[in-house]
Amino acid sequence: MAEVLPFNGLLPRPDMAPQVAAVPYDVVNSEEAAVLAEGNQYSFLRVSRPEIEMEPGIDLHCDAVYEKAAANFKRLCQEAPLVVDSEKHLYIYRLQMGAHVQTGIVGAVSAEEYRKDIIKKHEKTRKDKEDDRTRHVMTLRSHTGPAFLTYRDDREINRFIEQLTIEKPYFDFTAADGIVHTLWRIGAAESEKLSGMFKRVPCLYIADGHHRSAAAARTAAECAPLNKDHNGSEDYNYFLAVTFPQSQLKILPYNRAVKTLNGLSKNEFFKKVELHFSILPTKEQMPNNPGEFCMYIGGEWFLIRPKFDPAARSVIARLDVSVLQDDILAPILGIDDPRTSTGIDFIGGIRGPGELIKLVDSGRYAVAFSMYPTTLEQLMDIADAGEIMPPKSTWFEPKLRDGVVCHNF
Repeated sequence: MAEVLPFNGLLPRPDMAPQVAAVPYDVVNSEEAAVLAEGNQYSFLRVSRPEIEMEPGIDLHCDAVYEKAAANFKRLCQEAPLVVDSEKHLYIYRLQMGAHVQTGIVGAVSAEEYRKDIIKKHEKTRKDKEDDRTRHVMTLRSHTGPAFLTYRDDREINRFIEQLTIEKPYFDFTAADGIVHTLWRIGAAESEKLSGMFKRVPCLYIADGHHRSAAAARTAAECAPLNKDHNGSEDYNYFLAVTFPQSQLKILPYNRAVKTLNGLSKNEFFKKVELHFSILPTKEQMPNNPGEFCMYIGGEWFLIRPKFDPAARSVIARLDVSVLQDDILAPILGIDDPRTSTGIDFIGGIRGPGELIKLVDSGRYAVAFSMYPTTLEQLMDIADAGEIMPPKSTWFEPKLRDGVVCHNF
């Protein structure tokens, strides 16, 4: 079964939620975070990105940065204020981006279930990023950024959530980027009922937040030996997550921009690509169908289609991102390991194809590729098979906000 448990949430006052809530730490760099937090002393970016208050160029992993995060978190708790609920609750968190609406459950999920693969993964994690998140969580003694999970739809759970959201929300605000954020605090009895419904859900899937989840598992492993009375029920054995039904999630493509043609002229590059793909001039900037992608080079767009059948390949190798990587990026452009190569950058689909045009036209990049989105069914099938997706295969929008609900331990 999958555990989604009520917990004593740490929340901002409803009127302060718009000032406190902030984009996740890993979707902005230090400079972008500083701009977003400017003039707002309550922005949670001052906790998740504390270097914005420190000297430029500081080592982001030095002691002073984590100490600053802890000091800012303490200040925010006192001044905003952030208040711990006296009872254990589940919370319902709705995001609306234009016509798209998704409604998820904020609850505590199990680090042990993560280790046992009841919470399923589809990406590899990097140790340096795990180290950073683990230290941040341990320093604050709080999970402040939720993992973004999903589950295969359950009609009874969905109907019950709909009933619960008829009530007045705890807060409801529209962020500067136009995303509407609504949170309901669910009563204790209803929280227990909703939590109990998940006992028939066989597993959860990480949609976004692999490093947060891995760090939470490491946190639990570090805390247990320090407690001589450890029994597995302590708060440090659980971490913060928002869990959405599969049908409501929106995946955008993760596009690619490559800095050089690996010593080839444009014509030489095209000849190599045409050995296995057709190249057709197009006015489209995004592919309309799976199994194809668009390429921007030299001020023009081209539609790229394989001359082979990707469906004959394995569940991983048939993905569009795999076809691009295995048949063009690696053998032709020399991008052997996209996780470590400095010759490629990944651009979230929310930025649109205009960002690819800008990068190539700047002269800093030679070619860019816009992708068809990976489907959630593909993600789940790969996770079920115990396989790992290629890096930067999915981009979920809208993004959850940090600081909306925190989970102390």
